[in-house]
Parts: sequence; C-alpha cells; structure tokens
Amino acid sequence: MSKPSIRREALVYHAKPTPGKIKVVPTKKHATQRDLALAYSPGVAEPCLEIAKDVNNVYKYTTKGNLVAVITNGTAVLGLGNIGPEASKPVMEGKGLLFKIFADIDVFDIEIGTENVEEFIATVKNIAPTFGGINLEDIKAPEAFEIERRLKEELDIPVMHDDQHGTAIISSAALLNALEIAEKDISKAKIVVSGAGSAAMACISLYERLGVKPENIIMFDVNGNLHKGRTDLTERQFYFASKKHYKDLAEAMVGADVFLGLSVGNIVSAKMLQSMASNPVVFALANPTPEVDYEIAIAAREDIIMATGRSDNPNQVNNVLGFPFIFRGALDVRATKINEEMKMAAVKALAQLAKEPVPEQVNIAYGETRLTFGKDYIIPKPFDPRLIAELPPAVAKAAHESGVAKEPIEDYNKYKNELLMRLGGDNKLIRLLLNRARLNPKRVVFTEADHLDVLKAAQIAYEEGLAIPILLGRRDVIEQLKEDIEFDADVLIIDPKSDEEADRLKRYAEVYWKQRERKGISLFSSQKRMRERNYFAAMMVNEGDADALISGYSQSYPMVVKPMLEVIGMAPGASRIATTNLMMTERGPLFLSDTSININPTSKDLSRIALMTSKVVKMFGVDPVMAMTSYSNFGSSQHEQASKVNDAVAYLHKNYPDLIVDGELQTDFALNSEMLQDNFPFSKLAGRKVNTLIFPNLDSANITYKLLKELNKADSIGPIMMGMKKPVHVLQLDASVDEMVNMTAIAVVDAQQKEKWRNEQEIKMNHI
Repeated sequence: MSKPSIRREALVYHAKPTPGKIKVVPTKKHATQRDLALAYSPGVAEPCLEIAKDVNNVYKYTTKGNLVAVITNGTAVLGLGNIGPEASKPVMEGKGLLFKIFADIDVFDIEIGTENVEEFIATVKNIAPTFGGINLEDIKAPEAFEIERRLKEELDIPVMHDDQHGTAIISSAALLNALEIAEKDISKAKIVVSGAGSAAMACISLYERLGVKPENIIMFDVNGNLHKGRTDLTERQFYFASKKHYKDLAEAMVGADVFLGLSVGNIVSAKMLQSMASNPVVFALANPTPEVDYEIAIAAREDIIMATGRSDNPNQVNNVLGFPFIFRGALDVRATKINEEMKMAAVKALAQLAKEPVPEQVNIAYGETRLTFGKDYIIPKPFDPRLIAELPPAVAKAAHESGVAKEPIEDYNKYKNELLMRLGGDNKLIRLLLNRARLNPKRVVFTEADHLDVLKAAQIAYEEGLAIPILLGRRDVIEQLKEDIEFDADVLIIDPKSDEEADRLKRYAEVYWKQRERKGISLFSSQKRMRERNYFAAMMVNEGDADALISGYSQSYPMVVKPMLEVIGMAPGASRIATTNLMMTERGPLFLSDTSININPTSKDLSRIALMTSKVVKMFGVDPVMAMTSYSNFGSSQHEQASKVNDAVAYLHKNYPDLIVDGELQTDFALNSEMLQDNFPFSKLAGRKVNTLIFPNLDSANITYKLLKELNKADSIGPIMMGMKKPVHVLQLDASVDEMVNMTAIAVVDAQQKEKWRNEQEIKMNHI
C-alpha cells in the first residue's frame, strides 16, 4: 500500500462516519417515561443506597465489573515515541476495540496530561472506583515500572502494563513449546536478548520463572552488552547483566540456543544464525521489520524454530493472544490484581492450546490442510475461537488458587459456555474470510470499474492483498478516477469496446458463437454481445484470462445473471443455481437462502438449495445447523407451501442423514433454542444453535435479509452465488464499498476452492 493511500484511508477510517472507534451504548430499555424514571431519578436512588450499604454491590448494579480503563500519558506510543496524550488517543481507542471484539470487555480510554510519576499515579487512583481493571499502555521506561508497581500495590483491582507483560506472556508460551520441539532443557538454554526496555525486561523476568537461569542470559541495549562493569544500568537490568563483557551481538550468539529480539530491524545476519547451537530458537519481534527477515533465517538454518511479530510469517507473537483473555478471567472472578500465578496460567494455557487439535475454521482461515504442533506452529493463531474458552478459565482458576479472587467460579463448564456465547455478534468470520483470501489472491474482474465506489473496492482489495484486480470500463474515466483516489498501482485496465481489445473480442465471440450457434446466436450477434461488459467478463473467466468476477453494482440482478449462465453455466452435477446471504447478527453468523434467484422453489429445489448452502457454510469453517422455515411447525398446516418444505426435509433426512437439518419450522422456534427444546424435543435441531435458514420462497428470504440489514444494521455478505461452474458473484444494486470488498474476498475464496477441486479431480484421473 502506498504511503499517500495509507494516510488517506487511515484518516477517513478514523473520521467517518463518526469520529473515533468506540462509543457508549445503553444496555437497558429507555423508551418510556417509566424506563427513564428507573434509569435515573427517582429509581436510581435504590441501587445507590444498596452500594452505600455494601460497596461490593457496585459490581451488581453497575458496569464496573466489565469495564477496563486503558490509560496512558502518550510518552512511548508504538514507534512514534513521546507524542503526547491527545495524539495517543487513537491508539488507546484501538486497544479498546480489541478488548471488545476479542473478549467482550468495555473500555474507557483515559489520556493523562502529565509525565510526573506521582501525578500520574494519583490520577489513576482517584478514578479507579469507576473501573474493574486498569490496562496501562505506552508509558516510557523506567517510569512505567514504578507506575505499575505502585498501582498494583495501592489498588484492589487488576492492573497490568500490557507493553511489558503481553509480549512476555505470549513469547513465554512460544518459548516453552519451541524448546520442547528442540529437545532442550530450559534451565540450560543460553539466551541472547537484543533490547533492554520494558518489554525485554518483562520477558526475561517471566522466562526466569519458567526455569531460565539468569547467568545464561546475555542482553544488549543501544549502548552494547549489559555487563556487571556498566554503571548506567537500572537495578533490574543489573540483575540480568552478564559477568563477561561481549564486544557485540555476533560474539554473544555463538553457541546460543535462543535469540530474543525486541529492538530494531535487520541487525542479525545469516552468519550469526549459523553460529548458534543446533535447533536454534529465534524470536525476532521488532515490528514491522524483524531483527532478521524470516526468509533469510529459514534459508540460513533448516533446523531453525522462528517466531516474529508479523502475521505473514508462522508463529506470530501477538499481544492480542493475551491481554483480552487475561483481563476477562480477572474481571469474572473480581480479582484484586493480576499476579504472577495468573500470568503463568495464561502462559501454560496458551502453550497447551497449541498442542490440541486445531478447529477446521482455523485451518481454513490460514489456508492449511491441518495445522499441527511443530516448528511452524508453536503458539495458537489470533483467530482461534478456542482462546476465549481456554485462557480466561485458566486465569480465573489461578486467581482463585492464589487467593486474589473475590468471587471464584463454581462451574467451569458453564463458565466456558458463557464465554463462547459472548462473541456471537462480532465480525470474526469476516476477518477469517479476508485472511483466507490473502493467502492466495486471485485475478478478479470488476466489470463496473468506471464507477467510483467499485474502483474504491478494487483499490482496497489490491492494497489489502485480497485480489489482483482487472478493471473493466472506459479507460479515460478509470484513469481519472484512479488519480482522484490516489490508486497508483499498475493494474490491468480493459475497455471491451476499444480497438486495443479487437483480437481478444474476436476470439471470445467465436467461442461464444460455438457455444450458442444452435440456440439462435449468429456470429454477428455474438460479436455484439462480447462488447457488453458482463458477457466479456464472463468469457474472461471462462477462458482462464481471469479467475473470478464481480458485477451488478449498477444493473439489475437478472440482467447480470443471464450472461453468466449463458457463458459459464452451472457446475457439474448442479441442476439449479441459488444464492445465500451471510448476515453478521448479534447472535452470531446466520446464513439465509435463497435470497435472489428462485421465486417459488419446489421441494426438490429446496433440497438442492439446502445442500448447496451447507457447502458454502462449511467453506467458512462453520458446521451447518439448518432450519427449513415456513409459517407452520412440523406438519401443523397441510397447505402446499408448508408441505413442500416438509417433503424437502424428508428427502434430506433419508438421503443425507448426517446433515443437521430439520423443519418445517417457524423462524422464532428455529432461532430460539429454548422454545424449540421445550416444544419439539424430537427435532434434530433440539439443543443446537441454528446458523442457517432455508426459506420456502424468494419473497420471504429477500425480505428477511433486507430487514435484518436495515433495521438491525447487520453486516451482510452476499448474495453468494451457488451452483456455478466458475466463480462469478453478483452484487446487490448500489452495494457499499465494504460489501463489495467482502464479496471480492468471497470470489477469491470460491476460486481457491474450485481450483482445489479441479486439482483433486486431476489427481484422481491420473490414478485411474
């Protein structure tokens, strides 16, 4: 992504449509005068009096128990340095966003206008009654050490400086597993550390608790080796200073078992790595440029076990694996602090999770056949949905066992289920989808690239590495729009009506004519149709000149679908095409079919739609739990509209017994598991959370998805085309830029899936 584009996109993102990234949302009804009387005067006096009687009731009647303060003075913000409290606010809001989407923790960001340690501590202590926990952030060393130490001693709520302890916890889990794979004794491991700031000191302090010996640690800062002869070291640095004075990093790394980098990029050479002991463990965590490039490192040593802070390399040491879940566990037992036992519990839970079988959803997201514990997988992935259910319970249990939990958890199985339910409404599935597209981007034709919003979507897809755009439309218009939005990448622009494309158009026309010569199409009419963008784009995909296409922004759905069917056609074995929409709702992802194609499907059509939808749901790494909906429940109506749904279910039960599907069902029973269990305990869906709805006709499906989208502001991905031979996807009229970007990712993933299927078929044929 070019720098002008980063600046523009970042500023627009933070400014529009509402400045900032977080807001306060009411959690109680507030529509009537009675609601307001309960929320404020006179009703609010009652909880006030209860809290006055017993201050612990504040957790019962207010948000304190789920509210964390992210606090800074802006003295050490990311790589920007001392930029001040106001300039640090976007970062603190971003941290609040991560707390919310990963662990459902609410955040107020607090930026304090002082660099005086005593004033800072006094301010935090004075506002602490508001919060259930304090996350200190981006405070320069050595002040950060003193601030955290004092606040932990003087407050009775959890306090953690994530800059120090987050990296320490994640890298400690990685270290345990890396040394296990390398078959090395942690107590004998020689560790070289580049960096001696707050994060580095926190890391080696935790490593010592794991069993690393201080005498086996060699540290470096900007002034060189930390050795006992230096007089400029802090007390903590002196404790880990080496007796021997090493002249440089290269000398120290000879025979080392572990390298930990928390400094600057490109300071470690291949030769230095080659001087290390067998099976070296290298954590190059400087961002965005590691101390040694991943490709250089693995080329230098086949036996290396490496981690970085980057998402495009294996073994990403990312603080988001830790802080949301650590605070979640601490808050849920009302811990008075985050102590060493709780941090160690998080380390061990993370390390153990990497050894467990990985959910298919994670494999799919990272384009892996099967992630397994080994040198390229020593810590869980940030998208792993098990983190919320594994880390908080471990932290909560450690808090209880170490005596700092005021409200210990009695039923941990129930607690795990509650944790899993907390994140039903986030956009994790969309992040998984985008991540998967990035792993193997494909060539995607944007048929209406001379529309500003379509071009913006293509630009984002290109800059995010989701796809390789091919822009169809008037060249002069596209080039001017590209200049206007600073889209300076050299991407392919094609105008099907231009003389430049005469040869390609002629070739496409002849192919289309041969396909349709017995269906009333002449060569002349074929040439005419190839000048139309949708026919031209479809033929590009059909002939392998592109991998997928996106269309429909400015045209009606039927007008776009017709060329796709004529040129590309249905997939082998398919007798029907259909669409599904993925809605990101508060209860979690919900697939709705058929939202755009089949007006009044028969029972056989419904069966086919359900089977196609199940494949799409699985493509997202989700196990389909499908309700066939109607206005009736299990035969309560004999009308043909209800009976066809019943017949479709009967067919699926007989021929696909492993498919979790049932009906006919009214939508409220399908989505309310308690109602379903109480009234229809015999159903295949009883005790399950339905994530897919198959509707009896186009009216009901289309109306439902658009109601959800507009009234509940649910994010929508779709309509996703099902049953086509090649990856073609049709947008809704005037789709938003975000919707087009998401559909681009769908098209890329669809192309990946179809390519994989073709390769598998070729392998099968070769074995015959």
